[in-house]
Amino acid sequence: MAGLSCAFHLQTRGLETSVFDKSGGPSGRMSTRLGDDWQCDHGAPYFTARHPDFRAEVTRWQQAGVAGLWEPRLQLLGEQPLQDPDQALDRFVGVPRMTAPAHLLAKDLALTPHSTIHQVQRRADGWHLLSAEQGWLGRPFDSVLVALPAPQAAPLLQQCAPALASVADRANMRGCWALMLRFAAALDLPFDAAIVNQGPLRWVARDSSKPGRSGIETWVLHASADWSSAHLEQDADWVAAALLQAFGELGTPAPQAWTVHRWRYAGTAHPLNQGCIWDATHNLGLCGDWLNDGTVEGAWLSGRQLAQHVLRLNTR
Repeated sequence: MAGLSCAFHLQTRGLETSVFDKSGGPSGRMSTRLGDDWQCDHGAPYFTARHPDFRAEVTRWQQAGVAGLWEPRLQLLGEQPLQDPDQALDRFVGVPRMTAPAHLLAKDLALTPHSTIHQVQRRADGWHLLSAEQGWLGRPFDSVLVALPAPQAAPLLQQCAPALASVADRANMRGCWALMLRFAAALDLPFDAAIVNQGPLRWVARDSSKPGRSGIETWVLHASADWSSAHLEQDADWVAAALLQAFGELGTPAPQAWTVHRWRYAGTAHPLNQGCIWDATHNLGLCGDWLNDGTVEGAWLSGRQLAQHVLRLNTR
């Protein structure tokens, strides 16, 4: 989202942009897993919009039919005190899946998927990029803007921009195990989503309760950051069994089928809250949720802020 926001704002103002993404699509952790008769948002479960500029952007997404308001029955489960869920908070999701807003932003961008940039090098004619799949790209660039998880940004920038790499090294990004469940019938539970404060789980949600969804009953389970970090290298089947047991203790039956996914860099323990990083001397920048609040909204604002730095440089 940070990279797409940055590229979208630059291109809207007339700058030529190229986006390289190692994945097959542009959505990052705003991700959806699809099956023959099911779908499940296994990354960001929803997003909020507090800043007026992002609220206006979400309104634009709603008008384009790629976002909608999700109003789940929300509960707090667990024995220890935890911040109560804000029932009045507006929670938005992509429609018909969480990836939809990213695809809207990427629609008119020059995006190259399956392109892993693992070296950036400053030469006399500009920045050159080395792709693991394509080798050195055939053209130089005036600016390089990095929208990667901090642990991936740091080694990429270590040789060409050690100061920026040191900023990324300060971010403590943590993993998350996600489990997607399919059921033949709707579960008889008094909630559609719950914040869980006991055992390995931290979030459970009836994904099929979101607007615009189709297919069978699906639930997504997210393990807590502490539990995920402690078991990040565990076998996926072992992780699934542990999360299924914890979900079963909430009074649920065994699912028809399940799929597990490990997010190695799901979130940041303490986002740096610097907005973005811009090195005007070398035309090099960093943006991402780990630099701004750790949320979808923070990522969008971070990318836009970095674009504004670049635009100021190019409109002098």
